[in-house]
Amino acid sequence: MRVNADFSERVVIATNELPWVASPQPGVERRMLDRIGDEVARATSLVRYAPASVFEPHGHALGEEFLVLEGIFSDEHGDYPAGTYVRNPPGSHHSPRTAPGCIILVKLRQMTLRESERSVIDTAKAQWGRGDAEGHQRLDLHTNRENGERVTIERLDAGTSLPAADCRGGEEIFVLSGDLADEQGEYRSGTWIRNPPGYRRGLKSNSGAVFWAKRGHLDVVR
Repeated sequence: MRVNADFSERVVIATNELPWVASPQPGVERRMLDRIGDEVARATSLVRYAPASVFEPHGHALGEEFLVLEGIFSDEHGDYPAGTYVRNPPGSHHSPRTAPGCIILVKLRQMTLRESERSVIDTAKAQWGRGDAEGHQRLDLHTNRENGERVTIERLDAGTSLPAADCRGGEEIFVLSGDLADEQGEYRSGTWIRNPPGYRRGLKSNSGAVFWAKRGHLDVVR
């Protein structure tokens, strides 16, 4: 299976307009954003767990990272409410479940084998830092100086603009709330954007926005 598998192309998806597609696991549905492979795949997806659903125990040979968007995601290590960011490194295992149901933004098989630390961040309690301009705040979730990867959650106050910049290693953005805009258009909550390496764009928000971003990771995709 190949979904948006040409990483030299720009992709913009209003995910709220996509249908939920049943997975092989009862009670688990997906909206596929990009994918190379079948059930074992390099993939970026939204995954929805029905209340009281359970996913069979499994491993992540090349890692997993996810952001809980709604509800509470759980496994044998703990409970993760909306706003929690988790990185499970290559070779990790877990048994997902949920009591109330949940939706997560998840990326699979996209880590280097040298990554070994598990990370859990409750973004509702973490400390934000100053961004690149007045009215821009940033919460760092993960930085890998070796390969240039950086994962953040960012906030633009109403009326804030960021100057045009090159996406040297590519960029993914998921709009969590508010409105975000660039030279190509305006994007509402639930929009996923993938800008290829070398793409140049500015960012602004009219009424304010919060968005997840992952940068510097796409120039190694073949």
